Order: sequence, then structure tokens, then C-alpha cells
Amino acid sequence: MQTANRLNGIGEYYFSQKLREIGELNKAGKNIINLGIGSPDMPPHPDVIKTLQEESAKTNVHGYQSYTGSPVLRKAVSDWYKKWYNVDLNPDTEVLPLIGSKEGIMHICMTYLNDGDKVLVPNPGYPTYTSAAKLAGGSPLYYDLTEANNWFPDFEALEKVVKEQGNIKLMFVNYPHMPTGQLPTKKAFEAVVAFARKNNLLLVHDNPYSFILNEQPESLLSVEGAKDVVIELNSLSKSQNMAGWRVGVLVAAKERIDEVLRFKSNMDSGMFLPVQLAAATALNLGKDWYDSVNSVYRERRKKVFQLLDMLQCEYDTTQAGMFVWAKIPSTYTDGYALSDKVLYESNVFITPGGIFGSNGNGYIRVSLCAPVEKFEEAIKRIES
Repeated sequence: MQTANRLNGIGEYYFSQKLREIGELNKAGKNIINLGIGSPDMPPHPDVIKTLQEESAKTNVHGYQSYTGSPVLRKAVSDWYKKWYNVDLNPDTEVLPLIGSKEGIMHICMTYLNDGDKVLVPNPGYPTYTSAAKLAGGSPLYYDLTEANNWFPDFEALEKVVKEQGNIKLMFVNYPHMPTGQLPTKKAFEAVVAFARKNNLLLVHDNPYSFILNEQPESLLSVEGAKDVVIELNSLSKSQNMAGWRVGVLVAAKERIDEVLRFKSNMDSGMFLPVQLAAATALNLGKDWYDSVNSVYRERRKKVFQLLDMLQCEYDTTQAGMFVWAKIPSTYTDGYALSDKVLYESNVFITPGGIFGSNGNGYIRVSLCAPVEKFEEAIKRIES
């Protein structure tokens, strides 16, 4: 049986492959320390787990749920956006809960892309932007993000791309940026909205990292008039330590919600209600929750800085998110070479920056999602 043509050029996700390799190394007794993947290792707040336990014990919560999500969760999202981002959202028409924000990327591509439509994708950037665009029939056009430009788009260069290529429909942006940890600025947000408006593009802002090691969470929707051209994705995976719960959200103008829902409602039958209610509890947590999570990440980041110093890498100490992005020494050909050396000689896995695009080839990325003791052990192994 042949696979569909849409899978041509779509390889297995890098981490899926690498985890299999690490599994084989562990079977051989290597005991690999995995510092590659950003899967939070801390639990959600106890009140979140309590809500799930209490609600799931009820007899009337186990049926199919609304395609648009629980009103309780939509209201919690709306309140959360107002409190932290100062963005007004109508919970009934401008909020769409998702089974993880990753599915939202696919939903958006399937909703708006026809065969041959072009999509602006950041380089470096999240690989799913590329694969989702291709699966929907779109054609990725990579726009450069460079350290020299503080990992922001070069809008002069982008204007030339638009004139040369035409037929560009979507543009993915992501700040705080993954993998570089670059924080957004008001000026950059205003510039990207103006660019989208001028060129009739739909901006997709992927915003799961805004609370991690960042005191000023920002939403692209805070820019005046942004709802005209922006769909924003957000997630409870990182900030609320709920990655395995698969709870995300798409926020946008009513017209965009209605359009995406035409596709999404044919793909799933809603999210388990107790999970939605627990998510609402998580969104109602106060500043002390975010402070407690970030205090842990700060201690871990100190250890990562120490590890990177040993590897003679360069890095920005102000980057946000649950990773540290670092430039490799010139003695290595690329991040893959350094990653492999550390893996095979020290039994520690760190991510090569090249998996995020060609502009990441000279970099590595280290996850903060491991206890301090793991980082200390990794440092000992690399040192020896």
C-alpha cells in the first residue's frame, strides 16, 4: 500500500527518531541524560489535580463535549488574557479551546491553505510550522532570523519576498521565540502587524512561552487592530506544567474562530470536561504560581550556563523560555557535531540547533526540564 502524496517530503519528527536512538543506548547500559526536549518535569498546581479528581468522579461528565469547549474554560481564557496581556476577548465568540496548541497549527493550515499557497516560516523556528503547511498543500517560504538582527524579521527583505513570490497567505511568528528565547518588543509586534495588514497576510502567533523566565507576558493581540490579521495560539503545556494534558487555545476574531471550527469540528468531538475545568483552575492561579515555577527554572539555568561554559559556547543570559540557546565554538562544523560528541562521549543529549532550520546550524539548545541533580551529573560527565 502506497502512502498519500501529501507525505512526500514529510519525515518522522526529529525527536521521535532521536528518542528511539537514546532508548537503544539506554538498553546498552549508557544511562543517557536527556537535556533535549522541553517537556516540563514538574507537576501542575495541586488545586488543578484536585479539580480533575473531583470532577472526573461525577457521573454526568463522561459524554461528548461541545466542539467549542466548556463556557467555564472559555471564560477563564478570556479573564486570563485580560489580566496578563490586557487583551479583551469575547469568551463566546473569540476563544476556541484546543486539544493542545500543536493541533491548532494543523487546523489553521488546513482551514486556509490551498495547493500551492505560500507560507512564511521562520528560520530558525518550530519544525511543525513546515510540516503542517506541507501537509495542507502549502509551500513554505523561509524568512531569516539572525543573531545580528536580534532574531527579529528583516521587514525590508520580507517586502522583497512578497513582491517576488506573490500568493503568500500565512505567516508564522513566535515570541518569546523558540528556539532562541528572544523576547518580543512592542516595536517588533507593531511592525509585524503592519506588515501583515499591508500585504494581506494572516499572522499566526504561537505564544506558549510568554510566562517562562519572563516578567512581562505579551500577546500580539495587544497591538491595536491586530484582530484584523492575527490568530494567536496559546498553551497550558509550559506555563502550567500540563504538557501531557493536551490543553491549548486559539484566540482570534469571531470570523476566524468560525472558519477554523469548520475544519476542527470534523476532526474531534471535544475535550474531556474535567480536564477543561481543571484547566480553568490553572488559568485562575495567581502570580505566586508563575514565580514559583520560574524560581526553579532560574536555578536550573545557572547550571546550564555552567555546562555551556565548559563547552566554550556563547549565550545570552536574558533569553526567556524553558531552553538555553547557545552559539557553538568555531572548532565544530555545526551543532550536530557538538551534540553527537557530547552524546557519544559523555552520555548527555543536547539538541543541535540545525533541526530548527539552517540558521540554527551554528547553535545548540539545552532544555531546562530536568532536576538540578541531572545537570550536575551532566556537568561531571562532560568535565571528565
